[in-house]
Amino acid sequence: MTTYAQPAAANYHTPPVHGQQRQRGYRICDQCHTPETPSLKFRLCGGCMTTQYCSQDCQREHWPGHKAICQHMASQISKVALTTGSSPSSDEHLAKNLRKFTSAYTSLLGWAGFQALQLKRIPANVRQNALLIDLSYHNHVESHRRTYIRDPLVTADIQRREERCRHSGGIGTLVVIIQCGGVSQVMPVEVDPPAKITWDTREDWASVLAHFVESGRTDFKPISTTSRG
Repeated sequence: MTTYAQPAAANYHTPPVHGQQRQRGYRICDQCHTPETPSLKFRLCGGCMTTQYCSQDCQREHWPGHKAICQHMASQISKVALTTGSSPSSDEHLAKNLRKFTSAYTSLLGWAGFQALQLKRIPANVRQNALLIDLSYHNHVESHRRTYIRDPLVTADIQRREERCRHSGGIGTLVVIIQCGGVSQVMPVEVDPPAKITWDTREDWASVLAHFVESGRTDFKPISTTSRG
């Protein structure tokens, strides 16, 4: 196993900070493509918790095209309730918490997906694989693994992001799937060219992910491990 001279995060060994700000990383408005800045805070769609907007106006304008994927996710929750025999309210509660989890850990999950799929070395993996993170109340020996997306509506949304990312010079859209019980949440991450990524590849991404999630920390800040500093 590779031994590193420094941890993957600048704040890895610091204690959790109460009232910390969520680290969402780089985002662009799904309607007008405006980048997020410290003075321009984005809002997430309350339905999917993955689509982001710079204003309510953009959210309203984008709704006709976004409506299908939002309603589809709601219907999937209902199907899970019928299949497992659990109550719709309990599944909706789980789905809501899963969306909140995905939103809070966007930066960390995107970093872990980049490392797990080895996108620094093999950028083409972004179009062939996805990272599946299985959350449960018990230890799971296969909690981090790769899988494929087969849902046509979800695939179409990812393809839209893929085309936008590649048009702007990125390598494509990384897909991270977070699931717990019978409910899942898909998190698409538009990835810049590897040359623009300041941190290098890490094989300890799973333990770093577990460290921050298990301690309830959403302040993950990756540091550079390249000669560029």
